[in-house]
Amino acid sequence: MRILMLVLAVTIHEFCHAWVAYRCGDPTPRVTGRITLNPVAHFDPLGFLCMLFAPFGWGKPVMVNPLNFRHPRRDDVLVSAAGPLSNIAAALAFGILFRVGAHHGYLNTDFGHSLARLLLLGVQINLGLAFFNLIPLSPLDGSHVLQGLLPRDSARRFESFSRYGPATLLILIFFGGGLLNAVLGPPIRFFFGLFTGWGY
Repeated sequence: MRILMLVLAVTIHEFCHAWVAYRCGDPTPRVTGRITLNPVAHFDPLGFLCMLFAPFGWGKPVMVNPLNFRHPRRDDVLVSAAGPLSNIAAALAFGILFRVGAHHGYLNTDFGHSLARLLLLGVQINLGLAFFNLIPLSPLDGSHVLQGLLPRDSARRFESFSRYGPATLLILIFFGGGLLNAVLGPPIRFFFGLFTGWGY
């Protein structure tokens, strides 16, 4: 169930990046076949292996050409934010389904218990993916969002540090689990409780 939900969450995430980029004037995602909900189009071998053996994973990054955007700074923020926001929306949808099912007693059977676990897992995984990607470290979406929102001078200074982002991110993933949990845990738990009425 976990792998199914991770694949679904990553597919939604990458599809929304591609769709928003196309709507902002860049045909690259359409040319490269990324405006689709077919998980195969968003498959990344290493990201999928991490889904199997680690508590995280990712899809193939969507190629975009910012020169095609009608409003480059604004549209880069929109495209970057689209992935995390789509996962938050998906988490909300799973949470609503869980609440409706629980309210009407649909989750009180053996099948209902399995469905409840699946829905709660959908909320948790989508929130985790959303807030992880909002970390302002390159190449995560949060770095593009922050860079687009900063004044131009500050954005240029921030960009000069982006080359250190991937290495810093790997160190955090493999050695900074406690720090990541301290930063990401509170918003994930807050929205999980808000969407489902449950705590964890």
